[in-house]
Formats: sequence, structure tokens, C-alpha cells
Amino acid sequence: MTEYLTKEGLENLKKELNHLISVERKEVAKQLEEAISYGDLSENAAYSEAKDHQSSMEQRILELEVMIKNAKVVKADKDCSKVQVGSTVFLSSGTSDNKYMIVGVSEANPFESKISYASPLGKALLNQVKGSVIEVPTPEGKTKYKITRIDC
Repeated sequence: MTEYLTKEGLENLKKELNHLISVERKEVAKQLEEAISYGDLSENAAYSEAKDHQSSMEQRILELEVMIKNAKVVKADKDCSKVQVGSTVFLSSGTSDNKYMIVGVSEANPFESKISYASPLGKALLNQVKGSVIEVPTPEGKTKYKITRIDC
């Protein structure tokens, strides 16, 4: 499955993968070595915990490797006439104004106003132009937004 990412998003995934491989693996190996030194592994909580950590870390490494392998870096067009991955979109709902950057699924972080192109709002915004009014389903009902500005 293709993973659409911004250039920054791909770099962040590569940094995380590098950290897991070069730092975390060594730390988990030390934890396992220490836990094994305690003896009986059948009732060794430190060993079980280290093995669980190792398992989840190795799973994340595999996920990152697949995402990076299947990554397609989306370059924002110099033409800012429509919303695309990498665009920053300014919206007005009548009661509030918001700014969002449209990013890949793995880059989404609502606390940083980064929304995925696959989210309901992201889907509604893609390929829209300045001045468009979109309607997005929310838990409180449908909300209308007007696109007031698009930056590349």
C-alpha cells in the first residue's frame, strides 16, 4: 500500500527507524542480558517485560521499513489553486477560523493542526479551491467550512 508523505514526514520516519535500530535495540539487548542473569526465566518479570518491549519494538521497526519502502513523497505544486497533500488550508466555519496542513496518514497530529488526507475533513478538502464550501460530518452533525486561503 502506498504511503503518501511530505518530505518532512519521510525524514521523521527514517529518524525514528534509525533510532530504534541503533539505540533501542542495544538497550533492549542489555535489559534482556540483565534479566537473564537473574536466573529462572519462567518467573522472571524483568525478562518478560524486556521480551514484550523487544517484540513491540521489532514490530514497529517492520512497520517503519514497510512505510518507508512504500513511501511516495508528495511535492506540493507551485500552483496553490487547489488543496493537495502538503497544502496548508485556512478554513472558516462562521464561528471560528482554523488552519490545517494536509499530510500523510502516519504524519497526522491534530495537536499540531496536521490532518490526514484520509480523514473525513482531509477527504472533503482534497482538490477543492479557495472559496469552496464543504460539509463534513462530525459527532455534533454536519459542519460547513469555507476555504479562505490555500498555501503551498
